[in-house]
Amino acid sequence: MTVHFHEEDLPAGVLADGPVAVDTETMGLVTPRDRLCVVQISDGQGDEHLVRFAKGSSYDAPNLKALLADPARIKIYHFARFDLAAIEHYLGVTAAPVFCTKIASKLTRTYTDRHGLKNLVEELLGESISKQQQTSDWGAPELNDAQREYAASDVRYLHRLREVMIERLQREDRLDMAQACYDFLPTRARLDIAGWADKDIFSHES
Repeated sequence: MTVHFHEEDLPAGVLADGPVAVDTETMGLVTPRDRLCVVQISDGQGDEHLVRFAKGSSYDAPNLKALLADPARIKIYHFARFDLAAIEHYLGVTAAPVFCTKIASKLTRTYTDRHGLKNLVEELLGESISKQQQTSDWGAPELNDAQREYAASDVRYLHRLREVMIERLQREDRLDMAQACYDFLPTRARLDIAGWADKDIFSHES
């Protein structure tokens, strides 16, 4: 298991075919304000790839963009809504089709309100991950080893979680419902970017 670090783009040919786990690190939670700093990718074969974007980046990353926009590759996220918005706003591509482990958890683990990645990894995979670097400075000129390990751990377990979640969604007859949610997520992300992040347009209230 190796964490590979790249500047401004993903090298060509470093990932196996099939689904890829994807995550992002940004300067904050407001997508148009808080720039995209890191995109993490894993093909589930044991290594993770981190692509760092410097301040003032043009986000001209043809290999990464082609991968994220590939309609033949499922992208596995935890809380896809946020990552899709960051990727679309800064890289200009729709990183779909989607599988979101957070949505799958909310549809199947209705016995709890703990749907964070750390909770899922501990309960479903019997492993432990640290979230200490979650609020660190991802825009710093250099990322330290702790930051790199944290970023890598956010995609390390997503392939295995997807397998468990598919089984649970099938067991509870909610796989089609989950897929409908996933299909809508790129639009939900665009609504967030356009200013409807805190509004439920399906609600009766104005």
